[in-house]
Amino acid sequence: MKKLFATAGIIMCLAAAAGCSQSGESQTEKQNTNEGGWAPQKNIEWVVTSSAGGGSDVYTRVIAEIMKDEGMVDQTILINNQTDGGGEVGRLRVSQEKSDGHLLLTFNSGDLVPMVTNTDNRIENFRPIAVMAVDRHLLLKGKKTPYADLKEALEAAKAGEKVTIGGSKGEDYRLYEMFLDVSGLSDKQLTYIMYDATSDAITSLLGGHIDYCISKPASSIQYMESNDVEAEVALAKEPFGGSLGDIPLLSQATGLEDIEAPIWRGVVGPASMPDEAVKFWSDLLGQVSETEAWKMDYIEKNHLTPLYLPAEEAETYMKDYEKTILAQ
Repeated sequence: MKKLFATAGIIMCLAAAAGCSQSGESQTEKQNTNEGGWAPQKNIEWVVTSSAGGGSDVYTRVIAEIMKDEGMVDQTILINNQTDGGGEVGRLRVSQEKSDGHLLLTFNSGDLVPMVTNTDNRIENFRPIAVMAVDRHLLLKGKKTPYADLKEALEAAKAGEKVTIGGSKGEDYRLYEMFLDVSGLSDKQLTYIMYDATSDAITSLLGGHIDYCISKPASSIQYMESNDVEAEVALAKEPFGGSLGDIPLLSQATGLEDIEAPIWRGVVGPASMPDEAVKFWSDLLGQVSETEAWKMDYIEKNHLTPLYLPAEEAETYMKDYEKTILAQ
């Protein structure tokens, strides 16, 4: 699959004119004529509240690329990385935008946790469109990490050395808190550095500014393949499969209890998005989830668990998750 590259944080994915009839009728026109439903009529803005190169950014660009390659939409998709306030500015803006169906937001559990913890914004202020996949985490160490393995790092922390772990917001930070709990260490012994995106944390790890990094496979696989980082443990209750199958669980590497905070990846729109637009995008994302490009070049390549939930099921799923977070 060809890669999409950002320019000034915005990328234009020009959708191919595939699927046109012999008379030159566009895919959008056919949808309106044959199905009588909503279809996009102008540029589509897709907001991502993390930096380019992070897991959410990669996820969004893969979907946009598939929509382009498969001729699913004729319009231009503008991917807009809005990271101000840890992404809260972008999420608030989308929730309040008056929508005609042309504004989308990549939204996952890593976005929901800080949103409901630090703001009054809630799922009810959005229109859930779909859930697409579930992601799990790895704990990485770099070439400049001064410890032979994680057991040595934990002993050093107990002896008074300051050991640092970097990561993104949301589920990454939840995993860090779980790690403190099972290890018995304090946040002064094992300090967390929060970044806007996993890509920023990995950059810091490569530079030797932190000792370890919590990452999703999608964000780190290229660095693992180039041997710039090593996956120390799988932060999961069950081992990864495929090429990541040899990475030990936390219990296997250290004797500590296994921890995990799976991150679901979805798409939402503003609360004012018309029902017809929600259905259009939900159905289209369902088509994306069935393509070989999605299954092989994203799900399998990045070691995710496929999970497509259409709009109504996605709304229930997200709201139930929100209730769990608020109850903690």
